[in-house]
Amino acid sequence: MYRIFIALMTLILSGSVATAKSKDIIIKIVETSDVHGSFFPYDFITRKPKAGTMARVSTFVNQLRRNHGTQNVYLLDNGDILQGQPISYYYNYLQPQKENIAASVVNYLKYDVSGVGNHDIETGHAVYDKWIKELQCPVVAANIIDTEKNSPYILPYYTIRKENGVKVAVIGMLTPAIPNWLEEELWKGLRFDEMINTAKKAVAEVKTKEQPDVVVGLFHSGWDGGITTPTYMEDASKRVAEEVSGFDVVFFGHDHKPRNISVTNIDGKEVLCLDPANNAQYAAVATLTLRPLKKKAAKNGKRYEIIVKEGTLEDMTPYEVDEKYMAHFENHINEVKNWANRKIGSFKNTISTKDCFFGSSAFNDLILNLELQITHADIAFNAPLGFNSSIKAGAITVADMFNLYKYENQLYVMKLTGKEIKDYLEMSYNLWVNTMQSADDHLLLLQEDTRDDSQRMGFKNLSFNFDSAAGIDYEVDVTKPYGEKVRILRMSNGEPFDETKWYAVAVNSYRGNGGGELLTKGAGIPQDELKGRITWRSEKDQRFYLMEEIEKAGELNPQPNNNWKFVPTEWTEKAAKRDRKILFGEETPNNIIIR
Repeated sequence: MYRIFIALMTLILSGSVATAKSKDIIIKIVETSDVHGSFFPYDFITRKPKAGTMARVSTFVNQLRRNHGTQNVYLLDNGDILQGQPISYYYNYLQPQKENIAASVVNYLKYDVSGVGNHDIETGHAVYDKWIKELQCPVVAANIIDTEKNSPYILPYYTIRKENGVKVAVIGMLTPAIPNWLEEELWKGLRFDEMINTAKKAVAEVKTKEQPDVVVGLFHSGWDGGITTPTYMEDASKRVAEEVSGFDVVFFGHDHKPRNISVTNIDGKEVLCLDPANNAQYAAVATLTLRPLKKKAAKNGKRYEIIVKEGTLEDMTPYEVDEKYMAHFENHINEVKNWANRKIGSFKNTISTKDCFFGSSAFNDLILNLELQITHADIAFNAPLGFNSSIKAGAITVADMFNLYKYENQLYVMKLTGKEIKDYLEMSYNLWVNTMQSADDHLLLLQEDTRDDSQRMGFKNLSFNFDSAAGIDYEVDVTKPYGEKVRILRMSNGEPFDETKWYAVAVNSYRGNGGGELLTKGAGIPQDELKGRITWRSEKDQRFYLMEEIEKAGELNPQPNNNWKFVPTEWTEKAAKRDRKILFGEETPNNIIIR
């Protein structure tokens, strides 16, 4: 009888466990971030097939929905979707009467929630306000504040409720560094609050009002680093995950670096943190197993507890392109191809951004010379915006202009003293080049663990802050410490350079508003003084004017100005060859002179 009793109890208990397990719910929360117009497996700039893209994300998400049920799959986008490819520019500015392609794609894929990125704000109120209205899903950002109402400009958070009964609250935030990068007209009437305290308030409100089962952060802010001021951090996702109680999962982006990590927050609880990098090459997936709470354990409407968390970065490369998706957007694609392939001029020789890192180069100097031509400034600054971009000799199209100049920055002329110009360049080259102690050292400031970071690609620092100049002749002594590297010899027209004199300097609006801190930390100009230094600003984006000048010229033969060089050349020429092979797997071409 005892054995029979034990057998019956075992059966009952195992049945109870099986019943409990059968009530567990597994949900998949998927994030895309920094898509940058990568909607289709065709690069409108290079006119070649494109890896990843939303066309493969569509296949991946459809498969998840079939396998796990639509009610158990949640799709989130984390911003920087409005800028990056010619198709984005076309719908942002040339066809504003039509639904924005970024809204059409998000709506087609049936996203549950969208976030906002800094490059979305860069498009200006007319573009992003319209895009927000066109989206069929809520857009969240708790720290974008309407200054007139002193309340969030859009929804601070949104709770997704599906047929499975689980409540997933998504709290959005955006890097607050916007005023350090963008012309105020683009974000007029808005304020971007610091993220940590904003997150604390948002979590408290969400828990009180929504009683969610899962709390998700959707942050367009990098893991750590970036601009740090006394009032905010550019990249604060790590600190929010660690210091703010209540998040179960933090999806983040902005820094274009894939990450799948977990941290322990101040309550000793695990927070899963995921970043899918950029261009829809990966999708970040949080797989959560939820178990129903017993009636006595349920509190304030919360019905489930998370018992298992797993994070993955799903490579989109193996997935087939969704042909139904492509058919749906076929007319959009063909229309933009016709526009982007229009010839605007021709180049006599091929130019490449690879050359920009080793000395005066045809690619960067073309932009600098055109900036001087457009603005009539004395001096111009510019950095390469691509790591390995090239424009081939022959016909130049509208699409090539997005290779020449990546962003929709405006063009400014600012007043700077000669001393400020010198100090500006000192900071740029200190970010860019190593201080060589021997002939065997690196010329460039490299870092192995950034090779998978699309904004660094092997450099220690962000390469879009490596400004060089036109209008002056100078040397960069890589054996000297910071503050002593740059020696300005003369103006390029032969006139003397005077550190006490005021000069008109052409810069892009990102730099002119403090981006990269070359004007603030480098030149020593207080942030609140930058606006007063601007003497002229373009009405349209810089790329528009560069294209206009190329059309006027018809044919160009871009060549290096050779107005600056790294010294001592007996060290730098050999070091440049070694570093070029490390970065690009190639020797210095014979037609490129390192000087």
